[in-house]
Amino acid sequence: MGSYTLQDLNLAGVKWELTETPAKPDIKRAPVQQNFQTNQPCENKPVIVPASAPITLETVKSMVERPIDTDSLVRMICEFNHPLRSGATNPVKPNIANNPNGLLIITDLPSADDDLSGNILSGNAGEMTDKMLNAIEMSRENVSVVPLLFWRTPGGRTPLREELDLARPFVDKLIEMLNPRIIITFGTLATTEIAKTKLTETHGQEIKDENGRIIVPLYHPNYLILKPSAKKDVWVALQNIQKLLKNS
Repeated sequence: MGSYTLQDLNLAGVKWELTETPAKPDIKRAPVQQNFQTNQPCENKPVIVPASAPITLETVKSMVERPIDTDSLVRMICEFNHPLRSGATNPVKPNIANNPNGLLIITDLPSADDDLSGNILSGNAGEMTDKMLNAIEMSRENVSVVPLLFWRTPGGRTPLREELDLARPFVDKLIEMLNPRIIITFGTLATTEIAKTKLTETHGQEIKDENGRIIVPLYHPNYLILKPSAKKDVWVALQNIQKLLKNS
């Protein structure tokens, strides 16, 4: 796929599956941490909901009301028996900024690198993300990053509606706890789910959600790796976001 068909892998942020049922690689899990730290990989240990118990959306909504802080909520995510958990190498944790500046990134699905490390936006996409943030004098120290799903789908396939819905209460609760002034959506699926718009039509534009927050859809970092010419549009949007944060 040297010419990058399928609309450049759907803007390189989602729907990048190669097969529905790939063979699972023989990969060791990330090392178990003795003390929970937000920026360390999750422990892939016994789940909070028994495997035999039916998992419903109402069950998840009830669960997410219990945690009183982001650390507790991330622990719950790590232990949750999501349908994708059994096929994932590691749960993929959100990045919770230690010194938040009011900006939150919600990104598309975990990559193979994220699955291995247990952290969102790893590998080349992570390096591009860091360059984007550094360009406007920011970093993951003050910008949180939350994925739509906390487990990689088999082969990176498109997630089922049920898989997205069962993870969404965790995403919504993190947004509530972090209370950002501006949300950036990385990629096609994140823009559709969070901003309820098409990325190709609203890239770089300011969209207000029902809570009055500003949402700015941006191309996924993987798309910028495939199409460096798109960096100019992203740079303009990032500068506008920087100004919005300073003026809000």
